[in-house]
Amino acid sequence: MNDEPIEDPQSAAVEQLEQFGLSAYAARTFVALSALESGTAKDVSRASEVPRTRVYDAIDELHERGLVDVLQSSPKQFRATSAETASRTFEHELRHRAGVLRAALSELEPVDHRTEQRGVWTVDGRQPVTERVLEFFASADEEIVYMTVEDLLTDEVIDGLSEAAGRGVSVKLGGVSPAVQERIRDDIPGATMFESLWVWSDTSAGRLLMIDRRKTLVSALVNGADASRSDPRSETAIWGEGEANSLSVVLKAMFTYRLEREDAI
Repeated sequence: MNDEPIEDPQSAAVEQLEQFGLSAYAARTFVALSALESGTAKDVSRASEVPRTRVYDAIDELHERGLVDVLQSSPKQFRATSAETASRTFEHELRHRAGVLRAALSELEPVDHRTEQRGVWTVDGRQPVTERVLEFFASADEEIVYMTVEDLLTDEVIDGLSEAAGRGVSVKLGGVSPAVQERIRDDIPGATMFESLWVWSDTSAGRLLMIDRRKTLVSALVNGADASRSDPRSETAIWGEGEANSLSVVLKAMFTYRLEREDAI
C-alpha cells in the first residue's frame, strides 16, 4: 500500500476513477460529492464544473454502481459512499473481472504447455519480470534453482518459492547473504543454499532461474541500483524453454556444473 501523500488528490482520484471505467463527468461528480457531506445537482455542478444538465446522468451512472445514495427530496440530495466503501466496490469489480479474464484465457490456452519454445523471449520492467518468475515457480514440478540479488528477493518471491516447496518442489537458492538465508530457512525449511557463481555486487546481474532443468530465465538491472521500480527499463530479462532451446542448454550446463560441485564438497 502506498502511504505517501498525494500532491493533487482531486486530479489523482478523478484519473483513477476513469481508469476503473467511470465517465469523466461521473468521476468528477463523485470526487466533488466526496468533499461534500451531501449536495444538490447545483452544488455538484459548482464544485466539479460539470454542467448541471450532465450531473443527473453522472449521478445515474454512479447510483447504478452503488457509489452514490439519493435522498428523495426537493431538490434531490446526493451523497457519495465513503472512500473505504468505494475502494471495496472497485476491488470487488476488479477481482471479478480478473477472474472472468483468467477463466476465458485458460479456455484458450494450449492443452499441453510443455512444448518446445523456439528462440529466446524478452520481458522488460521490474514487475513484469517478477510476474514471469512467479509464473515459472507455479509451473515447477520437481526443482527450482534460483540466484538473485537481495533487492529482488521480495516477500512475494519468497511466498512463491514457499508455495512451490509446499507442493514438494526442491528449492535451491544461490547468491543470498547469511542474514537472508536465515529468513528463508524460516519460510522454506527445506531450501538448499549454494555459493553464487560470481560476486553479484560487481555486476549488473539481476536473476538466474532454472525450472525443472528445462525452463530458464536470466535478467539484468539495466539502469543500476538507483532505477525506480516503476521504470519499465529498470530490469530486463530473457527466457527460453525446451531441451534444445539455446538459452536453456547454456544455463542448464552452468547450473548443473555448479550444483554438482556443491554436492561433491
